[in-house]
Amino acid sequence: MARIDSLLSIVIAQGANELRLGSDREPRMLASGAPKRLSLPATPEPTLRELLDGLLDEARETAMRSMGRVDFPYEAPTLGWFQVTATRRGDGGFDVVFLRRPAVRAEAPPGTAASRPVLAGADSSGQSVPVQVADGEPQTLSQIVAVAVALRASDLHASDGGEAMVRIDGALKPLGGGPIDVASLLRLGAAQQERIADGHSLDIGMDVEGAGRVRVHVFRTSAGASIAVRLLPEAAPSLGSLHLPLALDDLVHFSHGLVLVGGASGSGKSTTLAALAQEALHRRSIVLTTLEDPIEYTLSPSGASIVRRRQVGRDVPDFATGLRDALREDPDVLLLGEMRDPATINLALTAAETGHLVLSSIHCRSAASAVERIVDASGSREAQIRGQLAESLRAIVVQRLLPRAHGRGRIPVLEVLRVTHAVGSLIREGKPEQIATALQSGKRDGMLPLERCLADRVHAGDIGLDEARSAANDPASLEMYLAK
Repeated sequence: MARIDSLLSIVIAQGANELRLGSDREPRMLASGAPKRLSLPATPEPTLRELLDGLLDEARETAMRSMGRVDFPYEAPTLGWFQVTATRRGDGGFDVVFLRRPAVRAEAPPGTAASRPVLAGADSSGQSVPVQVADGEPQTLSQIVAVAVALRASDLHASDGGEAMVRIDGALKPLGGGPIDVASLLRLGAAQQERIADGHSLDIGMDVEGAGRVRVHVFRTSAGASIAVRLLPEAAPSLGSLHLPLALDDLVHFSHGLVLVGGASGSGKSTTLAALAQEALHRRSIVLTTLEDPIEYTLSPSGASIVRRRQVGRDVPDFATGLRDALREDPDVLLLGEMRDPATINLALTAAETGHLVLSSIHCRSAASAVERIVDASGSREAQIRGQLAESLRAIVVQRLLPRAHGRGRIPVLEVLRVTHAVGSLIREGKPEQIATALQSGKRDGMLPLERCLADRVHAGDIGLDEARSAANDPASLEMYLAK
């Protein structure tokens, strides 16, 4: 039994699921992102290393020092599994986070040796690890996803007859394991296979034992059936765990209004949106109704809140119908997976005006473009939509994920627009080109231009200069911030 287990047992006994330690820092205990009281003095580095008792071995220590961070699982006897993240700090110290995971269970096929989903990920050379399957047994989704999770992949891609590929830190790499049969992998029924063969697509949300939740998009290509799988954590992350450059927790305290999280596909919009919803559940006493396609993260309400989750296509026919229904169900906060059509946009704005906080995502490159996308969808009702946005919009957070300069993983960069009276006037008067100026002068109001965030990340050594320049919307502004 490692010495750390005594602290982990306290975490579990107090109903928490996360322990944060740092050399020369006070330990912190959290329950789904909400801090819980843990009165312990700062932990000197020798004491912290003694607590870890060999968990941070030479190989992991080297990886943390060279790449800035190392992730690995830890099974504490009688306490269960924890995902451990050790991160190097700029002052020479390091931080360690223990995040409790649901129990991993695996049943061996008859006549084969019992096996648990592989959690080693890659070998010492960083090469991909093939999916381990017993002789004569077909690959299963849980086996493939378990290896992808161990490799820290964000997405998994496969087509009939081909081998699976995973996206790690934005780059595609082969997973190995032999040819894929999509229908067998997902256990698709005859009706579902016929739908794919007819050129339609399927969106499926499912829990994979021992690996977490996945969002699967199934579609037809020239190679046959194909899948794009987004790998999700087993529970919505806390805002604090996202390492955002600006605190966003105040956004969940609005009694009504619209908060948008924007960005391209794969930029972490859904993750930040789920973290905001989780924050609202723990900071307030609310009824949260979600409309998603499909349901993604698991949300854990506190004893004072209620979550009602509805999946489009299963629980409701479409977003607009679900939103109309939700307005009769006494919600305080509405989470919409996406602002995707005029009917949904109109209803979301109405909900935001009538005493509800609406959280939603939108595909966009900047805060100004998010406003114009919504206005463009209104058609002839432009003036009315601009007026509604000026009154109900509270903030737009536009997010991107960029590779870390030194080490594995990606780091978020943000553009944050707060809708002050001045910004509201620009939206109402149709002057999107002036929003960039408002962003640059809005630091006191909690605004953050993308270019300033990029420059700050470069100065901190978090991202490379070339990455920052390729991500900037306004190269001239970026160079100005870099020169400061």
